[in-house]
Amino acid sequence: MKTILIANRGEIAVRIMRACREMGIGTVAIYSDVDREARHVRYADRAFPLVGNAPADTYLRIDKILEIARHAGVDAVHPGYGFLAENEDFAQACVDAGVTFIGPSPEVIARMGSKTAARACAMAAGAPVVPGTETPIGPDVCDAEVQRLADAVGYPLMVKAVAGGGGKGMREVRSRDTLLDAVRRARSEALGAFGDAAVYFERRVARPRHVEIQLLADQHGTVLPFVERECSVQRRHQKVIEESPAPRMSLALRHRMAEAAASVARAAGYTNAGTIEFLVDADDAFYFLEMNTRLQVEHPVTEMVTGVDLVQWQIRIARGERLTVTQDEALTPRGHAIECRVYAEDPDQRFMPHPGRITSLTVPGGPGIRDDSGVEVGFEVPIYYDSMISKLVAWGGDREQARHRMLRALAEYHVGGIPTTLPFFRWMLEQPSFVSGELDTTMLDAELERRDGQPFVQATAAHNQTALLATASSSFLAARRAAHTPATQAGAPVRSGWAAAARRAALRK
Repeated sequence: MKTILIANRGEIAVRIMRACREMGIGTVAIYSDVDREARHVRYADRAFPLVGNAPADTYLRIDKILEIARHAGVDAVHPGYGFLAENEDFAQACVDAGVTFIGPSPEVIARMGSKTAARACAMAAGAPVVPGTETPIGPDVCDAEVQRLADAVGYPLMVKAVAGGGGKGMREVRSRDTLLDAVRRARSEALGAFGDAAVYFERRVARPRHVEIQLLADQHGTVLPFVERECSVQRRHQKVIEESPAPRMSLALRHRMAEAAASVARAAGYTNAGTIEFLVDADDAFYFLEMNTRLQVEHPVTEMVTGVDLVQWQIRIARGERLTVTQDEALTPRGHAIECRVYAEDPDQRFMPHPGRITSLTVPGGPGIRDDSGVEVGFEVPIYYDSMISKLVAWGGDREQARHRMLRALAEYHVGGIPTTLPFFRWMLEQPSFVSGELDTTMLDAELERRDGQPFVQATAAHNQTALLATASSSFLAARRAAHTPATQAGAPVRSGWAAAARRAALRK
């Protein structure tokens, strides 16, 4: 494997290219029009345009990407995450083109991409699942049948898209009265996001924790589960802070969850990197949620506490190598790591995406700090794609040291020209609920509701004093200029600068 095309952009494209460079593998980037000057384009050995900007015209175009792969003569394609990473048609197209797809087989992507099929696989493997419907509820199912199925599951329940992910096509239903409206909304959102309006029901677990198990599986039958990641700090079902290991995790529960995750992967015939997500209730009972058949955004926290380069292992597995990482190395964390997803969003405007040009940038460093970024000064965060600009990771000997290092790094981090979520993280990591590690998936939304719109960015006394001095200086200089301008002297005629210049020119003749 000499050359890999990275079918992605931004920080994850740079992350994969770094792994390739360390392994002596050449890299090929692809880019849309607005990404022409992007960091991942300049970091790659070669880069080719996709022409256009919208995802449907660029990073989701299988035909364009494979044409570039053929033209560039690459051996393999790494999909990163998002875009085509969990698209079985893309994986199959790579296989048909004679290019190695760095990920699981198309058949496994299709099987585990369906939430209902994945639940069936988990149950067959003996993993616990949340009570719910076992088959898709398509748009042709009548309202009466929808209500009957929901009544059998019980309330409160969650309506979820069969092809869903990232919180899209998901609605909470507390009573029968709101069921049909929630189903209609979920179907509409699922159809728009995934092209599939089918949904299913799951019983809602009260205040669950979101805990997931990273896996590596080679082509020789070895499935290796890693120490868990805690992903409970979520805003509207979107992860914003992840850490490893999970706070309050007993050794016995860690091993039970790891074994359950490995069982599901074996039952699915899984290879390469993947993640099994679980919900954990207040009594430490856990339930299979879904499987992500790709590299996760939050994979750096696992790398920081295990020392294992997951991207390099994805490539090595795709080359047919055997896993040599031991189970003890994978399941025994060394210290603690926390990751913050830094977005170009305005936290004081309900986290509204805020594309624009980055005019200045100060990236933190020092002991235990890692910043996976895809932007630089002068880069224009485009409106067309996800607005994440970096993943800031802090490692410490224990959770408190990692938290304090993260706070130090957040204080050093500066992005000029556009608002970011940095002020939100500086606040969140100081909250007693986060400090104590008493986490669940409802915690952040509740904390934000208690803030009641209080701004994250507030002017300090020093800021006010600086603004006052600037105003006073500006007023003084303006008054001084006015006092020395002849046109403003009492009784003097107002003279045109153009007229004065003409007179001087005439005198020289």
